[in-house]
Amino acid sequence: MRAGGPRRRGAVRAVSTWLRGALWPIPVIAVVVAVGIGIGLPAVDAVLESRDSGHPLTFVFGGGPSAARDLLAAIAGSLISVTGLIFSLTVVAFQLGSSQYSPRLLQTFATDRVVQLTLAQLTATFVYALTVLRTVRTESATEGETAFVPRLSITVAYVLTLGSVLAVVLFLGHLARALRVETMLRDVHEEADETLARELPDDLEHPSPVRLPSGPGLPVASPSSGFVVDLDEDRLVSAAAGSDVVVLLAARIGDSVVTGAPLAHAWARDGIRGPDTAALQDVLGRSVRLGFERSPARDVAYSLRKVVDIAVRALSPGINDPTTAVHALSHASALLGDLVSRPLGPDCRADDDGVVRLVVPRWTPDDLVALALEEPLHYASGQPAVLRRIAVLLREVAWRAPRGVVDRALRDRLRHAVDLAAESTRITAAERRSWEEALDSALTGVWPADRPA
Repeated sequence: MRAGGPRRRGAVRAVSTWLRGALWPIPVIAVVVAVGIGIGLPAVDAVLESRDSGHPLTFVFGGGPSAARDLLAAIAGSLISVTGLIFSLTVVAFQLGSSQYSPRLLQTFATDRVVQLTLAQLTATFVYALTVLRTVRTESATEGETAFVPRLSITVAYVLTLGSVLAVVLFLGHLARALRVETMLRDVHEEADETLARELPDDLEHPSPVRLPSGPGLPVASPSSGFVVDLDEDRLVSAAAGSDVVVLLAARIGDSVVTGAPLAHAWARDGIRGPDTAALQDVLGRSVRLGFERSPARDVAYSLRKVVDIAVRALSPGINDPTTAVHALSHASALLGDLVSRPLGPDCRADDDGVVRLVVPRWTPDDLVALALEEPLHYASGQPAVLRRIAVLLREVAWRAPRGVVDRALRDRLRHAVDLAAESTRITAAERRSWEEALDSALTGVWPADRPA
């Protein structure tokens, strides 16, 4: 059981997750800052120009109003064109990642800080140049006023342009790396590590057995449809304590629910009166946040789902890339081992009196093994390299998992892999037996050294 934090933590987390998953926040902030600097720096220039000794900075722009206008116009015009090019390349990267690997990778690519910072640099420089351009005055432009050239502001625009050129060069190099499947797998793996550190820390206590009141429980319908992406445990616990009920969510974080289907079940602790389902449904609608797509913020299995998608797409007849599938299965092995080595029981939340009021189901070890291997095994027929990697994956997970947690599930998957190898490949019976022996040894905590011939 874990104590809940302040109630506003859920709202802050929801906003933070939404901002991290969007491409526009950093560029928009950069544009606002650029407008502010574009207004403030010319004012500083006006103060410096008002001195009798002239502009005190010798390194600033030294041209006249026409040259200043031409320079700022050239900066603005070229940068808006380059920004369009960068946007086009980003869209192409989205399309390639979606068609070649997995549509779910677009979510990871959209949060790439290099992409966001590059767009921020280009748009901010463009907006800054336009903002400063409006302050340049020639002698014939106004009556009773002298020409004004914001020399420091134009110099800053020139420096920002040089920075934009450097940003474009770095972006092209980053894009070439980002489109490689190994880079995408690494990004997904890092995303998973962050989620596990938040949701399943190493010091998390093993959950106690869940004891719900007797009876089937009263179902509480979902007010809307979508994927469960977040929930406010504190609000649910407070509502359950106020109604003296115990609430069991029917969906894990990451599962989909539809309108009218049970989102939770409730039991009255006194066993006499029934729970107020209308009030509970209202609280669930405000406490359980549904989204149109899964989010890696709290979904511990979503990153594993992405890795499996890459492996399955690589094994499809249209792509037929077993090497990529092998690489993806290596990441799947590491993620699956990280998951099954942590406590994965239901998340039980208690009120101030220590009474369990909310039970949130989690992914079980068997479900995670099925998620990681069910589809790759289905498409691994005739792929000896992939079947060998699956056998090693099972051995690695068996070595890392607590004894007896996933033994049966791992043996079942290995039996499937052995049958596929016998039916569709020329892998020898001796090698297949070695897979079984290696798994049995790993399950008992033994990993013999492979002595070279």
